[in-house]
Amino acid sequence: MNDFLAALTVLLPSLGVGLLFFIAMRALLNADRSERRAFAEEEERFLKNHSD
Repeated sequence: MNDFLAALTVLLPSLGVGLLFFIAMRALLNADRSERRAFAEEEERFLKNHSD
């Protein structure tokens, strides 16, 4: 049991950093996806209103 706790203690910081990295990347990708969607909608609206 003592070996298990020692191994867990060693791995826990790496797992925490990995989890934080995953959360940050997911937030960035979701923000990028939302921004691209909003830009495409605005571009479509602009082209619809300014077509000759």
